[in-house]
Amino acid sequence: MSEAADRLADVQVHIADAAKRAQRRTDEICLIAVSKTHDAGAIRPLIAAGQRHFGENRVQEAAAKWPELRSETSDIVLHLIGQLQSNKAEEAVTLFDAIHSLDRSSLVQAIAKACQKAGKQPQLFVQVNIGDEEQKGGCATRDLPALLAEAKDAGLTIAGLMAIPPADIEPAPFFALLDELAERNGLPLRSMGMSGDYETAVMLGATHVRVGTALFGSRG
Repeated sequence: MSEAADRLADVQVHIADAAKRAQRRTDEICLIAVSKTHDAGAIRPLIAAGQRHFGENRVQEAAAKWPELRSETSDIVLHLIGQLQSNKAEEAVTLFDAIHSLDRSSLVQAIAKACQKAGKQPQLFVQVNIGDEEQKGGCATRDLPALLAEAKDAGLTIAGLMAIPPADIEPAPFFALLDELAERNGLPLRSMGMSGDYETAVMLGATHVRVGTALFGSRG
């Protein structure tokens, strides 16, 4: 348990240092522990160490492990950070407190319908394909205004933008672009930065960082 606490404290120190350099408050930044592929036994030590925000990639995987974990700790906040199929929207809206991967018109409509049925709306981020990569999910930057307008028309409140920069390229310009797009569209939140680059993301305006390996350790 102390190992998890040590890793959590280390990441928190790095976030605080980056925030200080950027003249930001540490409490402006939400640390999401990416618990995808980790079982309850690996997650509980982080919960015991005080971590409360967790990120999952798949609705089905989250549904299998989080109801039990949440019954043990009531103030968990669960984030869907992976791609979402429209036919899973209803389950996602019920299960998650935030969805970071809204990226297309069909999903806007599916989530709006699911929210209406559930009588609640998770915090929503539009995922932007910030590096214009064919194989990656996300709304093209040129299509962002139209998608935001459609979401508003459907009764959804978009809180921010999310992006995953291209691998093996300096991420700073992509973080800066996401920050600029959020600013331009009047959105307060930016979900960007992972284990290898979250400090850079914090320096460039991230409000949510998604950290897996630095918290759970590298795989054996």
